[in-house]
Amino acid sequence: MPLSGHVVGLLKEYMQDLVEQAKQEASAQQTFGFSTAPYRSDQAISDLLAILDDRIESEGLQVGLPENFLHEMWSLCNEANRHVTEQVWLDRNSLGQAASKATVREMTYKALIKYIESGEWEPDEPPA
Repeated sequence: MPLSGHVVGLLKEYMQDLVEQAKQEASAQQTFGFSTAPYRSDQAISDLLAILDDRIESEGLQVGLPENFLHEMWSLCNEANRHVTEQVWLDRNSLGQAASKATVREMTYKALIKYIESGEWEPDEPPA
Protein backbone atom coordinates (compact mmCIF):
# COMPACT_ATOMS: atom_id res chain seq x y z
CA MET A 1 0.00 0.00 0.00
CA PRO A 2 1.54 3.36 -0.99
CA LEU A 3 2.09 6.18 1.46
CA SER A 4 -0.93 8.43 1.94
CA GLY A 5 -0.91 12.07 0.89
CA HIS A 6 -1.03 13.04 4.56
CA VAL A 7 2.10 11.02 5.35
CA VAL A 8 3.94 12.38 2.29
CA GLY A 9 2.95 15.89 3.44
CA LEU A 10 4.43 15.24 6.88
CA LEU A 11 7.59 13.87 5.26
CA LYS A 12 7.94 17.04 3.18
CA GLU A 13 7.48 19.15 6.32
CA TYR A 14 10.18 17.21 8.18
CA MET A 15 12.48 17.44 5.17
CA GLN A 16 11.99 21.21 5.01
CA ASP A 17 12.81 21.43 8.73
CA LEU A 18 16.12 19.66 8.03
CA VAL A 19 16.94 21.98 5.11
CA GLU A 20 16.25 25.04 7.28
CA GLN A 21 18.38 23.57 10.08
CA ALA A 22 21.28 23.13 7.64
CA LYS A 23 20.93 26.75 6.48
CA GLN A 24 21.06 27.95 10.09
CA GLU A 25 24.10 25.78 10.80
CA ALA A 26 25.88 27.17 7.74
CA SER A 27 25.12 30.71 8.82
CA ALA A 28 26.46 30.05 12.33
CA GLN A 29 29.58 28.37 10.96
CA GLN A 30 30.22 31.28 8.61
CA THR A 31 29.75 33.77 11.44
CA PHE A 32 32.43 32.06 13.50
CA GLY A 33 34.75 31.44 10.55
CA PHE A 34 34.42 27.66 10.44
CA SER A 35 34.62 25.83 7.14
CA THR A 36 31.96 23.32 6.21
CA ALA A 37 32.70 19.65 5.70
CA PRO A 38 31.58 17.86 2.54
CA TYR A 39 28.09 16.39 2.85
CA ARG A 40 26.59 13.47 0.94
CA SER A 41 23.09 12.29 0.11
CA ASP A 42 23.45 9.20 2.33
CA GLN A 43 24.07 11.54 5.27
CA ALA A 44 20.91 13.47 4.36
CA ILE A 45 18.95 10.20 4.36
CA SER A 46 20.43 9.25 7.75
CA ASP A 47 19.45 12.64 9.12
CA LEU A 48 15.91 12.17 7.80
CA LEU A 49 15.61 8.73 9.41
CA ALA A 50 16.91 10.17 12.69
CA ILE A 51 14.35 12.99 12.72
CA LEU A 52 11.61 10.51 11.80
CA ASP A 53 12.59 8.30 14.73
CA ASP A 54 12.47 11.30 17.03
CA ARG A 55 9.17 12.63 15.68
CA ILE A 56 7.52 9.21 15.73
CA GLU A 57 8.57 8.77 19.34
CA SER A 58 7.30 12.21 20.35
CA GLU A 59 4.21 12.71 18.18
CA GLY A 60 3.76 9.72 15.86
CA LEU A 61 0.24 8.56 16.52
CA GLN A 62 -0.99 12.08 17.27
CA VAL A 63 -0.11 13.27 13.75
CA GLY A 64 -1.30 10.10 12.05
CA LEU A 65 1.92 8.26 11.26
CA PRO A 66 1.44 4.49 10.88
CA GLU A 67 2.92 2.27 13.57
CA ASN A 68 5.44 0.65 11.21
CA PHE A 69 6.32 3.89 9.39
CA LEU A 70 9.99 4.02 10.42
CA HIS A 71 10.52 0.47 9.15
CA GLU A 72 8.77 1.35 5.87
CA MET A 73 10.92 4.46 5.44
CA TRP A 74 14.08 2.51 6.22
CA SER A 75 13.16 -0.03 3.52
CA LEU A 76 12.17 2.69 1.08
CA CYS A 77 15.43 4.60 1.61
CA ASN A 78 17.47 1.42 1.13
CA GLU A 79 15.64 0.66 -2.10
CA ALA A 80 15.81 4.26 -3.36
CA ASN A 81 19.46 4.78 -2.41
CA ARG A 82 20.95 4.14 -5.86
CA HIS A 83 18.35 6.28 -7.62
CA VAL A 84 18.70 9.14 -5.13
CA THR A 85 22.52 9.03 -5.13
CA GLU A 86 22.65 9.15 -8.93
CA GLN A 87 20.14 12.00 -9.14
CA VAL A 88 21.95 14.06 -6.50
CA TRP A 89 25.28 13.43 -8.26
CA LEU A 90 23.81 14.71 -11.53
CA ASP A 91 22.24 17.73 -9.84
CA ARG A 92 25.43 18.60 -7.95
CA ASN A 93 27.56 18.38 -11.07
CA SER A 94 25.18 20.62 -12.98
CA LEU A 95 25.78 23.37 -10.39
CA GLY A 96 29.43 23.72 -11.31
CA GLN A 97 30.34 24.49 -7.69
CA ALA A 98 30.39 22.78 -4.33
CA ALA A 99 26.94 22.17 -2.88
CA SER A 100 26.15 23.20 0.68
CA LYS A 101 24.65 20.85 3.23
CA ALA A 102 21.27 22.55 2.77
CA THR A 103 21.48 22.17 -1.01
CA VAL A 104 22.43 18.48 -0.77
CA ARG A 105 19.53 17.89 1.60
CA GLU A 106 17.16 19.70 -0.76
CA MET A 107 18.36 17.67 -3.75
CA THR A 108 18.24 14.40 -1.81
CA TYR A 109 14.75 14.93 -0.44
CA LYS A 110 13.44 16.11 -3.81
CA ALA A 111 14.79 12.92 -5.43
CA LEU A 112 13.37 10.77 -2.63
CA ILE A 113 9.90 12.34 -2.89
CA LYS A 114 10.00 11.92 -6.66
CA TYR A 115 10.87 8.25 -6.15
CA ILE A 116 8.02 7.80 -3.66
CA GLU A 117 5.50 9.53 -5.92
CA SER A 118 6.66 7.59 -9.00
CA GLY A 119 5.06 4.44 -7.65
CA GLU A 120 8.24 2.41 -8.20
CA TRP A 121 8.25 1.47 -4.53
CA GLU A 122 5.73 -0.59 -2.62
CA PRO A 123 6.03 -0.77 1.16
CA ASP A 124 6.17 -4.10 2.94
CA GLU A 125 2.80 -5.61 3.64
CA PRO A 126 2.07 -5.87 7.36
CA PRO A 127 2.33 -9.40 8.73
CA ALA A 128 -0.96 -11.31 8.86
